Amino acid sequence: MYHPRAYIDPEDGGSEAEYDLLVNHVALWDVAVERQIRVEGPDAEAFVDYVITRDATDIEPMRGKYAICCNEDGGILNDFVLLRPDDDEFWFSIADSDLIQWLQGVTVGNDFEVDIDEIDVSPMQVQGPKSPDVIESLIDDAVEDVPYYGLLEATINDVPVLVSQTGFSGEAGFEIYVREATTNAEAVWDPVLETVKDHGGAATPVNGRRRIAAGILSLGQDMDRETSPFQVNLGYQVPDDKDGDYVGKAELERQKEAIADGEFPFTHKLVGLKMAGEPILEWASDFWLISDPETGDECGYLTSAGWNPDLGANIGLGFVPAATLQAATDVPLDDSIYDADLDLEFEVHLPDEYAEEPGEPVYATLAKVPFKESVNPSAREQAKIHARDDVDE
Repeated sequence: MYHPRAYIDPEDGGSEAEYDLLVNHVALWDVAVERQIRVEGPDAEAFVDYVITRDATDIEPMRGKYAICCNEDGGILNDFVLLRPDDDEFWFSIADSDLIQWLQGVTVGNDFEVDIDEIDVSPMQVQGPKSPDVIESLIDDAVEDVPYYGLLEATINDVPVLVSQTGFSGEAGFEIYVREATTNAEAVWDPVLETVKDHGGAATPVNGRRRIAAGILSLGQDMDRETSPFQVNLGYQVPDDKDGDYVGKAELERQKEAIADGEFPFTHKLVGLKMAGEPILEWASDFWLISDPETGDECGYLTSAGWNPDLGANIGLGFVPAATLQAATDVPLDDSIYDADLDLEFEVHLPDEYAEEPGEPVYATLAKVPFKESVNPSAREQAKIHARDDVDE
């Protein structure tokens, strides 16, 4: 599966122009790599509730939720937008990876009456402040009443589609799920692109720098099957009040209890970093090393990085020693650490093209995550906002 990385030539503005379209106008993204795994049948809700950490019974038909699947060791297998088009039907809109074999494997030896298959549905994303106008022009229907993670059945160029108010940008946005995509792809893509252009936008790649600023994680970059949700700002995905059993529950609850007791059941934790150096305008080609500025010892690695024009700095996500974080604060190493004021510095070993001096690391300071609040805050961000509002009152 191929994933577009650039559309606008450098001489025409390149990635800076693509960023501007996203945050000030509208951008169309090809995200067909996000395959749709459908779980359908009388036990669909029970099965989905067993394989995700959050409570699937809370998802009403024609709504969705961001969710994760973990293995028995609490490692993240996949993160996705989980859609519920009908009572007995769920779609796992997965990261650009695979999940179907694991889901099918979970049914072996269990009594779930479900069918699991990859359906011929491919999504595209319309992201940016003008995205509501674009969608309304396409479907001739108001979208103001569609809630965040809400779904809407519609047609575009006589092709049935499912529209959700979701996205991978931190900006306002929608996803268009094209049914029978192998037949209908161009019939939907072409009019959507023309409408985006009519509103001052264009096709661009998924904007990694904006999603970093929003604290949105990328599977395979910022997390994988060896990563705990508590390491990467996804502790809120492990609820305290889910009665039903699920894969990984025992280990995740053990980790949560350990963290509450002031321990940390991992060696490293993902944090946000603001870095010096020349603007990182291209996709990071590797996991760049992080070292301790006092000793010079390598201690972690950068997973995602890029120049953010709004913040006027290189920003990134990277793993650093949990012990270093714990020594600097009394805040437990759960999601609350991402909103703490910590005065910590590290060094990042960037390629020479981005380093201030060739062969020398650049300084990086710990930063709060998200770096920039989303237009549609996640459940975690909403909790922080409500907490701040309560303090202000």
